[in-house]
Amino acid sequence: MRRFISQRVQRVPPSGIRYFFDIAATMDDVISLGIGEPDFTSPASIRAAGVRSLEAGKTAYTSNHGIFELREQISVYIKRLYGVEYDPATEVLITVGVSEGMYLAMTAIIDVGDEVIIPEPAYVSYAPEVVFADGCPVFIPTCAERGFQITPEEIEARMTPSTKAIMVGYPNNPTGAVLSRESMAGIAYLAEKYDLAIISDEIYDRLGYDIDHTNFASLPDMRERSIILGGFSKSHAMTGWRLGWAVGPEAMIGAMAKIHQYTIMSAPTISQYGALQGLLDGDDDVLRMRDEYNRRRVLLYQGFNELGLSCVEPKGAFYAFPSIRTTGMDEFTFCEKLLEEEQVAVIPGTAFGPSGKGHIRACYATGYDQIEEALTRIERFLKRHN
Repeated sequence: MRRFISQRVQRVPPSGIRYFFDIAATMDDVISLGIGEPDFTSPASIRAAGVRSLEAGKTAYTSNHGIFELREQISVYIKRLYGVEYDPATEVLITVGVSEGMYLAMTAIIDVGDEVIIPEPAYVSYAPEVVFADGCPVFIPTCAERGFQITPEEIEARMTPSTKAIMVGYPNNPTGAVLSRESMAGIAYLAEKYDLAIISDEIYDRLGYDIDHTNFASLPDMRERSIILGGFSKSHAMTGWRLGWAVGPEAMIGAMAKIHQYTIMSAPTISQYGALQGLLDGDDDVLRMRDEYNRRRVLLYQGFNELGLSCVEPKGAFYAFPSIRTTGMDEFTFCEKLLEEEQVAVIPGTAFGPSGKGHIRACYATGYDQIEEALTRIERFLKRHN
């Protein structure tokens, strides 16, 4: 019988995140530091707006681009925070989370054999989306010793005539690193010099700690070659609503919208009305949740270092990425044994690329008391094995 599964799909391994999540789901008394999902419920005003939309009978498709009022408020939001203007009619697209936005962006700009540079460790879907678009991911490793920073020189050294785009994902999942403005400016210089596109995943833009976020399109001459991806899942605790957005120049957004209209039609209507309410009056909720994440961040980051698991201070998102090399275990064994023996779920660093070797990702989007208990269990685990 003919093999029906495409080669490009076969080349992509299953997600390393889901493997441990699926095991943890079968166990009792598990503390999950594995899945990057807020433990907060979506704010009350957002939930109420979703209910109102249903009661008003707003259950039909919206425009392919999304309801205009939402696109308009996203334009206002980006201009207010970062000083970049987008036309809501042609330069804003509402997507089914940033995940769909990433798929659309890669599919819209990549031709067969085009290369996309990806600093790593990187979120698990970046490289697969390049492969699904028949492109070639090119990885640039980073390391804890340099705070998981990428330099323009490292990127330029890996460029070839086939390089089409640079993937930027900061604040970073899984390391929590925030790229310096100097490094971002250097990447912008390369994009201009070599005529490259930028795809910037900024889903964690509101979750920075003691540091200001730099929107990539706000850098000189970057607006016309950058696709900026954002959304509501992390900042507004709306993961299950599945709503994101993409902004960029009309030609790029138009190409993404063409794919979107054939594959999705439009993002969920109820979610769009909820997100609209979040933009109108949700800033206090965003800041309240960010402050609580910051409290948890300090607890987990300091806790790992006190336990002898060296950890670079995360400056954004809600992840810590400690080294577990002192244990003598590889990262997969560490995660498997910790889950089996102490019911604490974390993710092997290599799920996010080869330079995650010797590290684990731990998410501090769970409750403070749960993190305290997880640290107690990890300490017990380390004493047993050391």
